[in-house]
Amino acid sequence: MTMMTANDGDASRSTKAISTRGLGKRFGKTQALSSIDLDIEAGTIHALVGENGAGKSTLLGILAGRIQQSEGSFSVFGESVSLGSPRAAQHAGIAAIYQELTIIDPLTAVANVFVSRPRSRAGVLDERAMRRRYEELSSQMGVSVPAGALARDLSVAQQQILEIMRALDSDARIIFFDEPTAPLGASERESLFALMRDLRAHGVTMVFVSHALDEVLNIADHVTVFRDGRQTASRPVAEWTKQTLVNEMLGRDVAAAAAEKVDAAAAADGGTSPAQPMRRSRSDKGIRVEGLKVGGSVEGIDFELRSGEILGIGGLVGAGRSSVLHALAGLDPRAVGRLWVDGKEVPWPRSVRRALGLGIALLPEDRKTQGLVLMLSAADNVVISDYRSISRRGIVTPRRIRDGATRVAAAYGFDPARLGEPARNLSGGNQQKLLLARWGHRPPRFLLADEPTRGIDVGAKSDILDTLRERAAAGAGVLVVSSELEEVAQTAGRVLVMSSGRIVDEFDIDRARNSEQDLVARILYSAFQVENTHV
Repeated sequence: MTMMTANDGDASRSTKAISTRGLGKRFGKTQALSSIDLDIEAGTIHALVGENGAGKSTLLGILAGRIQQSEGSFSVFGESVSLGSPRAAQHAGIAAIYQELTIIDPLTAVANVFVSRPRSRAGVLDERAMRRRYEELSSQMGVSVPAGALARDLSVAQQQILEIMRALDSDARIIFFDEPTAPLGASERESLFALMRDLRAHGVTMVFVSHALDEVLNIADHVTVFRDGRQTASRPVAEWTKQTLVNEMLGRDVAAAAAEKVDAAAAADGGTSPAQPMRRSRSDKGIRVEGLKVGGSVEGIDFELRSGEILGIGGLVGAGRSSVLHALAGLDPRAVGRLWVDGKEVPWPRSVRRALGLGIALLPEDRKTQGLVLMLSAADNVVISDYRSISRRGIVTPRRIRDGATRVAAAYGFDPARLGEPARNLSGGNQQKLLLARWGHRPPRFLLADEPTRGIDVGAKSDILDTLRERAAAGAGVLVVSSELEEVAQTAGRVLVMSSGRIVDEFDIDRARNSEQDLVARILYSAFQVENTHV
């Protein structure tokens, strides 16, 4: 296939597709990225790896024009650029494909490809020209996605292909892939990698961010490791192993300590790997899950959530952690498994109503689209979980709504004086407190908290983590998923580690013997499934 662009002659003058010098970014008092000096060779696949919050996505955001750097500079094919918007990045030949795709569900496949660059004649859309170009791109890429199919009817892999076609139509010479395989099955991943290799063979430069180290070692030409907002090492892929990548991500001293603890845990378990069978509680109070499967994201897992405990699920993007919570909350019809509540087997919940009937409630990751009704008042969003408790003869009045919300709002750190405001006007922290107050109005026996502190300030984070501790102290079983592994280490009494849809480790947290850093390192070692833990 031919993927030469009008700019290819200029691009050949420099073998560096991207060069950054002293690149940094501050968000308020937080230094998210510091002094990044990075060279990405043209026509290669360059992987960026590191823990959550290491700075990888911030760097991509700067290079893609979504984030303005605080200091430093960078060039694209030898030309210094200052990108203030994604459109400016597009003009420079840069396209980005994120885990959360930007596909428009009601539009056809062909319309999605040309949504940002439609073909027209005399001010009228030229459907024939767009169809011809769509077929050209399909032929060049060796793919077949029906042009007239609605995007909502396509698989995630097919939608991803549309994003790549969109990038190529914009004459992109550089494509960023941010966790592209997280939502894909095994065969779909291989198809994506075949396509990436084909793009590389035709001169397209790709930057690949992933937590899947086996995939990184399989597809990348060069790997750069980030830690705490800094670039710590950058070498050809032949010079890396999964072990050395994990060591670099953690820092050698931390890695050595973690290796000793993982090996000690394995020895205590009879010399086996860190993965352990489900531990049975002596008490029947709580829920027990056996053989849970969810599509291609969760593969037959077993675990217990005990009343009065905080159970954390650690792992990486795409491990299946959120899928477990959604399945328990009755949100995923694909879920198959067995469930016991207080020692009695019950049918798996197939709806939110059924899950609530079992005492299971979800604090969702995306509070704006999955949790709150943004146009309603804060008070309405609190009591919506149980109107019956504030009604009289089936009638709910504004005064009863406000009184019912007021009784719980302050207990969750929400100012009752703001209960009349629309939820959309509140900060992220206050929106999250509203959701917690909702489950204070109708207290569940089991609270599933999916990324409970995402996108909120430090003070609000502390309040929310304290609230989860209080719920457990009051007897609720709390299941927490967080990409901030430090939060898992701080709040949980027991941790499950997931990788590729399976539980690969389970351990109790002993804060008297293990530092927070040790605990995070153990989670990461288990999640990456490094076979040889000796440093």
